[in-house]
Amino acid sequence: MINVTPIILDGKTFLGISVALPKTNLLAITSEKGYIMCGALDVGLLNERLKDRNIIAGRAVGVKTIDELLNAPLESVTLAAEQAGVAKGMIGKDALLKMY
Repeated sequence: MINVTPIILDGKTFLGISVALPKTNLLAITSEKGYIMCGALDVGLLNERLKDRNIIAGRAVGVKTIDELLNAPLESVTLAAEQAGVAKGMIGKDALLKMY
C-alpha cells in the first residue's frame, strides 16, 4: 500500500510518502527542492555517482513512521544539502524547512 499525505510545517506544505513493503516501510518527505528519507537512501551514491545532479537530501535511520522521520536526527546528508544549510544531526522537520 502507498500512502501520500500533505504535511504542513510553519505554513509550508511538504508531501509525506509511505510505501508498505514486505517486512519494511519505505518513507520519504519531499519539497520542491529536496527530501528526507529513511535508511534506504544511499547518500554515498548521490554524492558520488549522481554528484552532477546536486540532490538535496538527508537520511534518518531506524524510523518506522512519517512522524518518526519528521522528528529523527539525520544520520547523513548530501553535499548539496550541506550547501543548503542542512547538517548531519539536524531534526528532519528542521532540515525540510531549509529545503523549502
